[in-house]
Amino acid sequence: MARSMHVRRPATLASLAAELGVSRTTVSNAYNRPDQLSPELRRRVLDTARRLGYPGPDPVARSLRTRKAGAVGLLLTENLSYAFRDPAAIGFLEGLALACEDAGTGLLLVPANPEREDVASVHRAGVDGFVVYSVPDDDPHLAAVLERPVPTVVCDQPDLGTVDRVGIDDRGAMYELARHLISLGHRRVGVVCMRLARDRNDGFVTPDRQHAAHFHVQRNRLSGLAEAFSEAGVDWSQVPVVERFDHNTASGASGAAQVLDRDPQITALICTSDVLALGAMTEAARRGLRVPHDISVTGFDGIRAGEEVGLTTVRQPVLEKGRAAGKLLLDTNERTRPRSVNLATELLIGKTSAAPRGGAEERWFGP
Repeated sequence: MARSMHVRRPATLASLAAELGVSRTTVSNAYNRPDQLSPELRRRVLDTARRLGYPGPDPVARSLRTRKAGAVGLLLTENLSYAFRDPAAIGFLEGLALACEDAGTGLLLVPANPEREDVASVHRAGVDGFVVYSVPDDDPHLAAVLERPVPTVVCDQPDLGTVDRVGIDDRGAMYELARHLISLGHRRVGVVCMRLARDRNDGFVTPDRQHAAHFHVQRNRLSGLAEAFSEAGVDWSQVPVVERFDHNTASGASGAAQVLDRDPQITALICTSDVLALGAMTEAARRGLRVPHDISVTGFDGIRAGEEVGLTTVRQPVLEKGRAAGKLLLDTNERTRPRSVNLATELLIGKTSAAPRGGAEERWFGP
């Protein structure tokens, strides 16, 4: 006959309090409000808890009781790995994490595949508020966030006018970069931009699609370029603009190839991110084009990899964006209207932009 095994029941807050001869509030304070106990008493509570196998207060029960999750949700309409791969996203995430550290709160990443409309991850997220990082204005995950009765801060896009926002002047910054190229003498240019909408398009973009872009940041950057070059007498409708859905250097290279195949005589490739620009430089080198002697290449963001090659770009304060978004969300002061934080950018004139070569000079195609 098999012997029955004695299984010790897990300790509870009540049984631990009884074992110690203290109140349940005292046990709870040892975990949640340690400043309310003497160091000796707290140590005795925790030592006894370990001996009896008490794991600590149930965080789910606590959140139900306090109606606080103790965490901020970061909505990314990208796959989770993007937050740890994209340089600008990494900087933003660091800044947001620093703000959360200062406030003593946690951070929950809420990734959402850009090609799916399942918003369950937003509905399930146990958070006290959301930071929405750079999504299109028609994104269903954004709509799901706005349905939640919690504060929300948008970083970059979209500019809704109804919730707090942190961003930069994308149009003005790109206009300034365009004026730099124009001052060098560039008029025959091509553009490689990030995705403009939720539908996948890896090809040339019409002016109508540019104007109707649901990603406001890309729309504003293209608008800044169009304004500057139009002022310089360039027919913007004739400028080849190529869109890439995925944001990586391979997309920059293939986008540059598409532009150069369309017009091999362009003198400058303007990319709406540094990542795309680094890929464009790779494609230029593959074709035997020297940067900037044969073709100028510019980016946007100011990431470290771009700085290392002397990329002409616009530097934006991605870490400060994250920190500012976190501070806005965690600010408990009374607010009467949506707040907006607009951070400054800096044009960095590097080694990848120069005056176009004259018509009498032939491009160099040798090693």
